[in-house]
Order: sequence, then C-alpha cells, then structure tokens
Amino acid sequence: MTLQIEPIGTVIGGRNNVADDNWGGIESVIRLDSKFPIDVVKGLDQFSHLVVTWHFSKASPEDVALHARSPRNDPRWEPSGTFAHRNHRRPNQLATSFPRLLKVEGLDLHVTDLDAVDGTPIYDLAPYFKEMGPRGEVCEPAWPGEMLKDYWAKA
Repeated sequence: MTLQIEPIGTVIGGRNNVADDNWGGIESVIRLDSKFPIDVVKGLDQFSHLVVTWHFSKASPEDVALHARSPRNDPRWEPSGTFAHRNHRRPNQLATSFPRLLKVEGLDLHVTDLDAVDGTPIYDLAPYFKEMGPRGEVCEPAWPGEMLKDYWAKA
C-alpha cells in the first residue's frame, strides 16, 4: 500500500540551517495552505502546544540508514537501530515536534521551539492534549539525555 499525502503548510522563518543543537527560543510561522478556510484553525488559539508532523526536506533518500549505529556516530553510545533514533535517517524522513503556539493570525500559526528549518513542508498538525500524552512512567537509556543536553539551548 502506498499513501500519498500533500503538505498542508510550510515553515516560514526561524532557522535556515540544519543543526543538531541550539533550537531553543527560535520563532517561526507555520503558514497553512491558502486553500483551507479560516475555520480550520478556529479554537486552536486556546492550546499552548501543537503536535506537528513534518518532512526532513533538506535530507536525501541516500541518508536513510537501515542499520544499527551509534547516536550522532559517537562511539560513547551503543549502536541502536533506525527506529531507536529521531533523525532524518528514517525510511520516510518524517519528524514529529511539539512547538509552543504563540498566536494564530489567519492561517499563520506563530510558534517557538519548532525544530524544523525555513521552507520545511508540514504534513499534519493537531493540538497537544496532555491526556493523550504518555501514560505511566517514561523510560529511556542515558544517551538521549546526554546527546540532547544542548538541543533546546538558545542559539
């Protein structure tokens, strides 16, 4: 089965360059396609955060890595498989982020802490419902915390 989807919007502004760290405080706009009626965002301004699905559009299909490797190729961390990572080396090169919604102006959603660069196609978005977040204790190995210690640092 093949799923064909079209972008619903585009990231405007924020960062131009892809980087591993220092995404904190970056503001950008998710500009929804003008084909949508304004009603699609009605009530969205009552939420603090969004769930945004986007495409690593600056990555290449040749970047996909279907094998175990050390996170960021750092030998301090044990190799782990493709689906244990959250980067562009995934088969569909899709990402999910949870930016803070600052304001809604027409079909422009002003956000901060969206770790996607200017021009990134947005494929879906929804408000974040804490009731639909993780249930129970969240567990992870030590390496994500070590690797991402500067991820949300200010640029």
